[in-house]
Amino acid sequence: MHNVHEAPNPPQKKTQKVVNTHNINGDFGKSIDELKKGHLEEEEAKAKELEEQYQNRGEAQAVSGSETEDEEPSHTEIILPSNSATPFVMKAPSLMHSSPGSNPDPNIQIAFDYPALRQQTERANATLVSLVRNKELKQMVRTVKNYEDRFNHKFRYDWVFLNDEPFDDDFIETMTNLVSGKAKFGLVPKEHWSVPSWVDKEKADKARKAMAEQVIYGDSESYRHMCRFNSGFFFHHPLMQEYRYYWRVEPETAIHCDVNYDIFQFMQTNNKTYGFTITLLENPLTVASLWQETKAYTKAHPEVLAKDNLLNWLSYDKGENYNMCHFWSNFEVADMDFWRSEAYQKYFDHLDKSGGFFYERWGDAPVHSIAAALFLPKSEVHFFNDIGYTHPPFTHCPIDGDTRKEGKCSCLAEETFDWKPCSCLGRYLDVQRIKRPHDWENYSDW
Repeated sequence: MHNVHEAPNPPQKKTQKVVNTHNINGDFGKSIDELKKGHLEEEEAKAKELEEQYQNRGEAQAVSGSETEDEEPSHTEIILPSNSATPFVMKAPSLMHSSPGSNPDPNIQIAFDYPALRQQTERANATLVSLVRNKELKQMVRTVKNYEDRFNHKFRYDWVFLNDEPFDDDFIETMTNLVSGKAKFGLVPKEHWSVPSWVDKEKADKARKAMAEQVIYGDSESYRHMCRFNSGFFFHHPLMQEYRYYWRVEPETAIHCDVNYDIFQFMQTNNKTYGFTITLLENPLTVASLWQETKAYTKAHPEVLAKDNLLNWLSYDKGENYNMCHFWSNFEVADMDFWRSEAYQKYFDHLDKSGGFFYERWGDAPVHSIAAALFLPKSEVHFFNDIGYTHPPFTHCPIDGDTRKEGKCSCLAEETFDWKPCSCLGRYLDVQRIKRPHDWENYSDW
């Protein structure tokens, strides 16, 4: 890595178990993919059963909201790209349209501590955001209700829903009923969900066929559109332009602990740019040339590299090779000013022009992770240990009993993925010089 500022490896306690995953050969990534594939097959079977039960479509209409008589009603805003030829007809009479309102001052600062944040009346300039399809309504109902119950009913942040196809009336009405802030619905521009002109489609087709049996979603073009959109475009969507911070939420995910403080105020007040809950190894087959392209970019633009960054978390050999560690971006709380910055935009453009999103299967998770780890000081990256979280098949659960008690967590400590062989959390904490939790060895498979 050219002119990379790196932190010295922190000393390790003699009692700690040191895991060397330098010579990974794809087995870890393969085992993760197998777990994901098994879960996907289970979910498809459940979805088919639910679809049969859902023919009368009555259940979605009966979902009740969380508003009280003293609260303002939720609002719905639907935005299609200005060049879209897709007509949209509102049929549900209960839906309300509103224009974007004025945002709270994003520069309001407080001296951070959890009790102070609980008492805040001013909100950050932020939204929750979900890329989701109509057919995922059932899963999204469970997820939105969970996030509202555990967090958002206290703070009433807006929720932006994005789709590569127009949302149907059932989806709009149901989500509007559930969200305590404004529910907004947007269509992904076609140019952000299609193969760009510089990509050789024949080469991309051959690559997908070759990866079909090797990695999960290996043969999926739509999955590649999603990864490219999340890597470089979602923060430019018209609905996202008015916000600075976001919390990414995917269908069928859940948080297991009460979040009794404003997570966005936490990010703003403490100068945090990127927050996560799970970090793990990527399958090397999906990102064969990603590190090579990253090094080419940083060699041409050494000024983008932050002092005291997280290079040692990404690499065992001072940047020569990528160790496959990344933040699992399905849980992502971040500052979009970073993604909109010149350093990141040029990085994404460099990657995009290389064609790797289509010739390989680059995910937005390693792309975001590498950028955050190299372009940000490590002090601006935050591990939300206190928020138990599941994206099947993996769960993060705080192993400290007091933390679980404070958050009324419903997850079990033994469920946590944090200390499994494929997790990168131990290395992250060591590089950040953060003490590992007490008794972490008892939850390790090593």
